[in-house]
Amino acid sequence: MRGLGTLVNVATVLVGTAIGVLGGRFVPERVRATVLSAVGLLVLALGVDNALATHNFVFPLVSLVVGAVVGELLSLEERLEGLGRRLQGRREGRREASSFVEGFVSASLVFCVGPLTILGSISDGLGRGAEELIVKAALDGLVALVLASTLGIGVGFSALVVLVVQGGLTLFAGAVEDVLSGRMVDEMTATGGVMLLGIGLRLLEVRAVRVASLLPGLVVAPVLVSLFAR
Repeated sequence: MRGLGTLVNVATVLVGTAIGVLGGRFVPERVRATVLSAVGLLVLALGVDNALATHNFVFPLVSLVVGAVVGELLSLEERLEGLGRRLQGRREGRREASSFVEGFVSASLVFCVGPLTILGSISDGLGRGAEELIVKAALDGLVALVLASTLGIGVGFSALVVLVVQGGLTLFAGAVEDVLSGRMVDEMTATGGVMLLGIGLRLLEVRAVRVASLLPGLVVAPVLVSLFAR
């Protein structure tokens, strides 16, 4: 069944968030902060590993530069944050509102930029099975638990973004089954890997990289391969 992996992923994010929100109050703040840092370090490591999937770093470089220009012109970062504020749906203190939006934005990016999102959704869309997305679902559930224990219920609303992004990629893969090549997928994966580095820096509070504005680079990468790679 095509799309099954995405549905399972949405469910694990919701369950992980519920456990994190309900159980997070019993965990000391220093423990939650340290665990969140561990997740940030893991995201950095995954980003480096995935960025090395490229055959030529010119492709992710150009993809990210063009993607950044397009993303900033479209104000994607602001739109994603605005969506988080609208999903919050009520007036709260400034600190709580900020935590909700940060949880929604960070979780949405962590869950939707990685290579398993790309590879798993494409595999599912091509009818090759949802095994990769099932593995991703298990990992996302754990990360949702950790993030929600610190950032709150906003993490759970990222399930909507997971549904739209992964579902869209699955439908897209099914529609262009005869067009995508292995090289295109590799360069998309490498471009996403660099974005993961930005997400890791955000989670570690090193620098608030505007990763959402880089997302168009995932579309630019396969186009560049079709034009300049054989």
